Amino acid sequence: MDMQPAFAPLVTDDKRRLIVFSFLMAALFMATLDNQIVSTALPTIVGEFGQLERFGWIGSSYLLATSAVMPLYGKLGDLFGRKPVMMAAVTIFILGSALCGLAVSMNTLIAARVLQGLGGGGLMVSIFSINADLFEPRERARYQSYSSLMLMASGAIGPTLGGTMSDAFGWRSIFLVNIPIGLIVLVGLLAMLPYRRPTRQPRIDYAGAALLALAVASIVLAADSAELFGALVSVESLGVVAFGLACAIGWVAVERRAPEPIVPLSLFGNSTFNLLLVVSIVSGSIGIGLVNYYALFLQTTTGLSPSVAGLLFIALTGGIVIGSLSAGRLISKFGFYKPFSIASIGLSLTALALFTQIHPDTPIAIVALVMLLHGFGVGLGQQVPILGIQNAAPQRDVGAATGAVTLTRMSGAAIAISIYGAIINAGLRDIAIPGVDNLKELTPKALALLAPETRHLVALAYSHAFLPLFAAAAVSAGIGLMAALMLKPVRLPRHR
Repeated sequence: MDMQPAFAPLVTDDKRRLIVFSFLMAALFMATLDNQIVSTALPTIVGEFGQLERFGWIGSSYLLATSAVMPLYGKLGDLFGRKPVMMAAVTIFILGSALCGLAVSMNTLIAARVLQGLGGGGLMVSIFSINADLFEPRERARYQSYSSLMLMASGAIGPTLGGTMSDAFGWRSIFLVNIPIGLIVLVGLLAMLPYRRPTRQPRIDYAGAALLALAVASIVLAADSAELFGALVSVESLGVVAFGLACAIGWVAVERRAPEPIVPLSLFGNSTFNLLLVVSIVSGSIGIGLVNYYALFLQTTTGLSPSVAGLLFIALTGGIVIGSLSAGRLISKFGFYKPFSIASIGLSLTALALFTQIHPDTPIAIVALVMLLHGFGVGLGQQVPILGIQNAAPQRDVGAATGAVTLTRMSGAAIAISIYGAIINAGLRDIAIPGVDNLKELTPKALALLAPETRHLVALAYSHAFLPLFAAAAVSAGIGLMAALMLKPVRLPRHR
């Protein structure tokens, strides 16, 4: 492992450092909220613009652009300094938000979402990279837990807030509200965040950046092919995968010769870096990807209304909050992160195994306890990949390493969401229930109107369809647990 030089914080005054951190949290909340807040407004947008066939692109375009530029922003921060890169990301995000709010067609909205994603990806990577400059490794663990809470908060309130704002002020308001928030963040960081000039001559690896962006975009696009192309495996999706592999091979060839590679290949020579990337992918798949399916599981197998099912998410979110805050403080105190990665994935694996035993007659209290357990497990390991990789990477490559680990987490979530969706669709295929025209399109409101016997048959059908989903997620968790067990028992240094 590379020996780290004595840590020199970007801001030495504690009060000013907390102010800068507050602006960073506001920016993180804004960027992550925007991917959640749009979900409940989508039907309204489609009602105005039509083109239902492009429905999925409103969300996919943002995710695609965000993922594609994460490694590039991390490297630009290493080369030019965090402040100008962060300022540029906020500005692009504000501009993209304004264009989303002013969109006149589905095509212009999708194009604006791409621009917004180009800023959002830079925001997330820059924020975690700046945190590495603000706080020493031990102290960083505590503050990264607050970042995790911000991510969870945006996911928890995003859909509700989006629906409320869309009803009260129109769907354009969910994008335009980012403008005043973004301007406050921009002015605040301009005034309070110091600029640390890098000591090396910046040279941009344009070819490597383009090839990596195309490879990443292909992965995300292929993962979403069930919605975009009608099937997870199709001629189009296989073409996208082939193109992505060609770009990835080309990227490796270019990076071997580049003086300033986007992601230095030397990082992959560190076993800690490689193992934490695996942990990060698994964390995204079981910590983010599964959340999208819990609501469907609860409403179909237990017959809960959307509002009551939403209340059960308090158990999941509460577990994440408790786990994240506990891990942050304990890692800060003792310096070891490996035990928390093992405990995190181990608890999630236990929860997934328990989910395979839940059936339509399982008491709601038991379901809530299993969700609490899963949330606690996710919270314990939420910050481990970023902390570990930032500590393992040389100081000159912290931004590039942060971009890589943030990218793998989002890619893991995107791929898992697609696979889980394909599993559910396969499980419900060719199932006919008397009185139900289309089982896959059955809304909670329509489900409540069915006869009790029919509702029970629907619950059984979905319960059986979810079994292989939880089994697949458990296999993913098992892979992550093996990677966590293989981590070296590294202790984060305390410089001050």
